[in-house]
Amino acid sequence: MLTFFLVSGGSLWLFSEFFLSLLEKMQTQEILRMLQLPELADLGQFFRSLSATTLVSMGALAAILAYWFTHRPKALKPPCNLLMQSEEVEDSGGARRSVIGDSPELFTHYYDDARTMYEVFHRGLRISGNGPCLGFRNPKQPYQWLSYQEVADRAEFLGSGLLQHNCKPCTDQFIGVFAQNRPEWIIAELACYTYSMVVVPLYDTLGPGAVRYIINTADISTVIVDKPQKAVVLLEHVERKETPGLKLIILMEPFEEALKDRGQECGVVIKSMQDVEDCGQQNHCDPVPPKPSDLSIVCFTSGTTGNPKGAMLTHGNVVADFSGFLKVTEKVIFPRQDDVLISFLPLAHMFERVIQSVVYCHGGRVGFFQGDIRLLSDDMKALHPTIFPVVPRLLNRMYDKIFSQADTPLKRWLLEFAAKRKQAEVRSGIIRNDSIWDELFFHKIQASLGGCVRMIVTGAAPASPTVLGFLRAALGCQVYEGYGQTECTAGCTFTTPGDWTSGHVGAPLPCNHIKLVDVEELNYWTSKGEGEICVRGPNVFKGYLKDPERTKEALDDDGWLHTGDIGKWLPTGTLKIIDRKKHIFKLAQGEYVAPEMIENIYIRSEPVAQVYVHGDSLKAFLVGIVVPDAEVMPSWAQKRGIEGTYAELCTNKELKKAILEDMVRLGQESGLHSFEQVKAIHIHSDMFSVQNGLLTPTLKAKRPELREYFKKQIEELYSTSM
Repeated sequence: MLTFFLVSGGSLWLFSEFFLSLLEKMQTQEILRMLQLPELADLGQFFRSLSATTLVSMGALAAILAYWFTHRPKALKPPCNLLMQSEEVEDSGGARRSVIGDSPELFTHYYDDARTMYEVFHRGLRISGNGPCLGFRNPKQPYQWLSYQEVADRAEFLGSGLLQHNCKPCTDQFIGVFAQNRPEWIIAELACYTYSMVVVPLYDTLGPGAVRYIINTADISTVIVDKPQKAVVLLEHVERKETPGLKLIILMEPFEEALKDRGQECGVVIKSMQDVEDCGQQNHCDPVPPKPSDLSIVCFTSGTTGNPKGAMLTHGNVVADFSGFLKVTEKVIFPRQDDVLISFLPLAHMFERVIQSVVYCHGGRVGFFQGDIRLLSDDMKALHPTIFPVVPRLLNRMYDKIFSQADTPLKRWLLEFAAKRKQAEVRSGIIRNDSIWDELFFHKIQASLGGCVRMIVTGAAPASPTVLGFLRAALGCQVYEGYGQTECTAGCTFTTPGDWTSGHVGAPLPCNHIKLVDVEELNYWTSKGEGEICVRGPNVFKGYLKDPERTKEALDDDGWLHTGDIGKWLPTGTLKIIDRKKHIFKLAQGEYVAPEMIENIYIRSEPVAQVYVHGDSLKAFLVGIVVPDAEVMPSWAQKRGIEGTYAELCTNKELKKAILEDMVRLGQESGLHSFEQVKAIHIHSDMFSVQNGLLTPTLKAKRPELREYFKKQIEELYSTSM
């Protein structure tokens, strides 16, 4: 049908699209001049001279014009002047603040009745009218929902049960949560908040050494886990006398009696979550709500080296951060009670926690994925989410998959043509999913996400401008990018609604100031609008748990958080991330190199899934380790006359040369200097992952581990490329 339409009616369709696009750029007076209509006094004589056919044609044209004027898509109205999205704060050493808001004071909360995470949830309970809150599903089944009141009651029962098991209702009581995203995670968290206890998330992929370190550092006596296997891991630590303070393990899922017996032998009580809730229901205690200044969560960050650092965040920190987001978006895409969020990003990280808090605060729903990322699209089709938090890696995969399916020159040309047409609308401020381009090209893409997404938020890593630009057009929804880190709760900058340009991370949130400081050793100077990014405001953490030395490195005496990232102010008042203070090395000729920036360019090569760029101060050039995309590379190679299985292609010298040439081409197009280009690459067939120790749980490269893992290959690259 599409082929017939394009062949038989394509000319008329393209002409009408061209005509309408021309109209979009013209004023009414220009349209009248284009039609060459006479002066008003001559209209009677003019119409009498027209033939019936001409009158009919003009009537049809008038009808088209009238329809277009009444139905043309409207551009979103930005909340501020997009040419000046931030302004300098007086007497602040060059700090800048958001121009959004009625007061120069930093934003601490959006609602007077929601200043702690406990109050945030109970506000959602009130305004939702006890609507659905937490959703879960079994394979090939519809979502089932727990209501707000059910969640609140279970949280009180669980919290009361914890108090019956020697936990104290105070901020000195740390409770570990060691589970994948699921409703019980939120119930456990709310139980802690209901009685002023502190949540300490444990990651699935932290590894036994880090888990042991966190339990001991935070003096955790109680851990709530999802699966018996994790309980076994915790018991092994106790049996080896590595975590003597651990006394209670609470399991969300059923377990065998033998596990309870094993715990008893080493002095650890094993109980089901249901049993603790039943105990709490029978021995109910009144809530002991926290204050905004009280500690809410200790989020241990997964550093690339050394032990994890426990970032201490108060209730006020979290509320301030998401309130800044609400202030920026309040006039354009404010959260609603009928909003639905898909939860698959780890709840142990603050990015997911903050976005979920926004939903709870407004009585919306959160649906959890089944636990298998490969089934995410199936979950989204069943859930129909309106809010989709993602990380750039997933956006990259979506982009690559879309273009890999356009496997003929004609299909690719049509896809690019449609994308350019939609991107032109986006640049003019129009975001929609009901254009002819959506019907013909992008409807299936949107349907794969459930068909109802109205907002995508991405963060945690740099996003490709090319990918963001395309997906803003193809998905027909508002796509926002934020920048921040755990130490400032989650975000400190955010895209201003209406600014759909790429290549920056937006302006400061209204809850914090941002300033740049000189980095002399890297030649970044604030006089040129460049320097290390520093953040200060009510969303900035209180320090690292029991780690004053590293706290002093991160927070200066004036309360500024030093992020370690290098930023640049753009003329519009937005911030661009241009470098990283760490992970920078000097080559033998004295040139400094930022490998992560280079990797972000090379990763856009079509056959490349992952890349690690390596340099040495004793060498004059860079080398790289490349992991090809198993789905894309075979067809990419075939177009170049190279055949073989994925394993065979990974050892093909001709293909390696072609990949290197494509990477270098991208580097040249992006303005890399010759010393910033890799001179040789090694093709590695297995993905870097958390499981093999080459990525952190937040999917950042563990550079020291990568260097050691590929030590032999790196030495060979240097020896054969001299």
